[in-house]
Amino acid sequence: MKKKRIKKIVLAFSGGLDTSVILKWLQEKYSCEVATFTADIGQIGEVSKAKDVASNLGVKQIFIEDLREEFVKDYVFPMFRANAVYEGTYLLGTAIARPLIAKKQIEIAKKIGANCVSHGSTGKGNDQIRFELGYYSQNPNIIVIAPWRVWDLDSRQSLLDYAKKNHIKVSEDKRNTPPYSMDANLLHTSYEGKSLEDPWERYDESMLTRTVSVENAPDKPQEIQINFEKGDPVSINEKKKSPAELLTQLNEIGGKNGIGRIDIVENRYIGMKSRGVYETPGGTILFHARRAIESLTLDKGSQHLKDSIMSKYAEIVYNGFWFSPERVMLQKMIDESQKIVTGSVVLKLYKGNVQILQRKSEKSLYDHEISTFESDKIYDQFDAEGFIKLNALRLKLLKKRR
Repeated sequence: MKKKRIKKIVLAFSGGLDTSVILKWLQEKYSCEVATFTADIGQIGEVSKAKDVASNLGVKQIFIEDLREEFVKDYVFPMFRANAVYEGTYLLGTAIARPLIAKKQIEIAKKIGANCVSHGSTGKGNDQIRFELGYYSQNPNIIVIAPWRVWDLDSRQSLLDYAKKNHIKVSEDKRNTPPYSMDANLLHTSYEGKSLEDPWERYDESMLTRTVSVENAPDKPQEIQINFEKGDPVSINEKKKSPAELLTQLNEIGGKNGIGRIDIVENRYIGMKSRGVYETPGGTILFHARRAIESLTLDKGSQHLKDSIMSKYAEIVYNGFWFSPERVMLQKMIDESQKIVTGSVVLKLYKGNVQILQRKSEKSLYDHEISTFESDKIYDQFDAEGFIKLNALRLKLLKKRR
C-alpha cells in the first residue's frame, strides 16, 4: 500500500512540555506546516499560554476555541441523562471530553486543507483510542500521527533534553514536575501515573486542586436546590444558569464541601489496570440530584431498563465510541425517557456527603393516597395474596420436583 504524503498537520495542543516537544518534532520529522488547536473546555492554566507557545515555535495557524458551553450541553448533560458510571465509581470526566476535541480537530483540518492530525496521548492509555476513534468517525481518510508510539523520546528527561536542544522554553514548574500526571476540564480533574502507580501508596493531599479534604470542609452543612427540565439541570437556588455556568457553580459548591473525590483502580480498554485519583465535585452533586428526580418521575419499568443499560452506555463512552451507532441508539431511548424528568431537588452537602432532603415534580408518579400506611379506599391489600401466589408457583413446582 502506497504511503500517503503528509501535507499539513493539525495538532491537539495544550502548550505544555509534551505537546510543545511534539510540535517541534512534527515540524522537523515531516517538514510540513503544523497548525495547532487548543480547546477551552474548562481546564485551568493551559489555554492562556498555548497561543504564545505555538507562536514562539513558528506556528502560523493557531486555533483556540471556547467550547465550554458545547461541552456541557452536548456531551456532559446527555451522558448524565444516562446516569453513566464506569465500574461503579468513575463519572467519565476525561472520556467525555475527547470526542468533542477530536470532532473540532477534524473540522479545522478540513477548513485549512490538512490531511493529517496528531495528539499527545501515550501508547498505553485510553485517550489514544478515544481521539483516534473520534477522528476516523468524522473522516475515514484522515492520517493520524501518534508520536508516543513511534519516536524514541521515551522518558521525561529525554523530553527535557530535546526541549533544551531545540530552545523550547520550559517553565520551572515543568522542570520540577509533580510526581503524577494531570488532566482537567469543566467536569473533573484526574491525576495518574508516577507516584500513583503503586496502589498502596497514598496520594498527597497537596496535589488536589478542586476539593478540600473532608477534615477541612466547613462544619456547617450547605443546602442547595437544583431544578430540572426534561432531564437537564437548569437552575441552582431558583437562579437560571447556562449549562457551563451551572456546572461551574456546582464545582465551586461541591469543592468547598469536600465532595467528589475518588481513588480507584480501573480497567483500561486495552486490558491493563490503572490507578487514578479523580475530583468531580459538581458532577457528583448532579448525579445524586438526577437520581432523586428520576425516582419520582420514571415508572418502574423505565427506571429499571435505564439502570440495566447504564453500564453498557458507560463502557461505550469509556472506550471511545461516542460517535458509534450503538451510543446514538441508546441515547435516543434514554432521551425519550427524560421528557417527563422535570422538577426540583433539595440537597444537603456536608463534609464529602450528598444527602437528598426534598424532591417534587408536577410529573410525579408518587401517589400519597396509594403509598400511605394508613387506611385507604384505592388499594385493596387482599389483592396482594393472589399476586404472591402466582409468583410463588414456579418455586413450589421446583421444590416438588426436588
